[in-house]
Amino acid sequence: MSITRPTREKGALARFFDSDFFYAYRRSPIAIVSSLIAAICLFGALLAPWIAPHNPFDLASLNLLDSFKPPAFMAEGERAYPLGTDDQGRDMLSGIMYGARISLEVGILSVALALVVGVSLGLLAGYLGGTVDAVLMRMADVQLTFPSILIALLVDGIARALLPRELHEALELYVLVFAIGIALWPQFARTVRGSTLVERGREYVMAARVIGLSSPRIMLSHILPNVLGPVLVIATINLGQAIIAEATLSFLGVGLPPTQPSLGTLIRIGNDFLFSGEWWITVFPGIGLAVMVLAINLLGDWLRDALNPRLR
Repeated sequence: MSITRPTREKGALARFFDSDFFYAYRRSPIAIVSSLIAAICLFGALLAPWIAPHNPFDLASLNLLDSFKPPAFMAEGERAYPLGTDDQGRDMLSGIMYGARISLEVGILSVALALVVGVSLGLLAGYLGGTVDAVLMRMADVQLTFPSILIALLVDGIARALLPRELHEALELYVLVFAIGIALWPQFARTVRGSTLVERGREYVMAARVIGLSSPRIMLSHILPNVLGPVLVIATINLGQAIIAEATLSFLGVGLPPTQPSLGTLIRIGNDFLFSGEWWITVFPGIGLAVMVLAINLLGDWLRDALNPRLR
């Protein structure tokens, strides 16, 4: 009698490559291209201190004589400044890389805050029901009647009024993250609440109640893992919205200070010189912002289709 050796279980990476999700990814050119562009933007922003040609935050290295230099492909351009310089002599390519770093930081932190708040309130509303559900969902409905940018402007203005003036610049990043995150939480809450209403009637939830598990443990250990699929899609799409919201607030002058130039700040600075011939100061940051948000949104749309079992 021959003894057969037991087959080893596939590793997590091998299971991922054999999954329907990765197969759908390989079959989608839009998903591949958008993920590559998003990865380039992400790594370019994260590695900006090491790969950027110049440091736009280093005031000692700035020279006003280098201001308003055109891109290198124009007649008076210099190779040291591939995309030209702004009114302070800052290299535009380096400014875009550092600006994308700040924009991504604000976007990711804002979506994380909205996800935590929205998922928590959605779980409570869907599982407890009754008065808690009615109050939380009416709050979400009222907030959804206003554009998220107006909510962010309102929260940012209130925070500026309550905080001491000397702390404005030091806390501006956190105020901006809080304002955008609070403006985005209703979408997470409504989605999680709907999924929780379905899951709380399942047999495994009833069995957990029968054996005496507490409500917080049932929500966190049993219901939450089963409602995270749509949350991932919403988080990806809202990341692009958060980056646009940050750029809009910075363009309006209520975002980050000029000492921390995000993409929105760069576009606002360049807008002052757009009709005087220095078009590159606002056009290149605008292109960078549009490409990054477009790639994130396309990736989010693909995730929505790939994780929807009805479309398989």
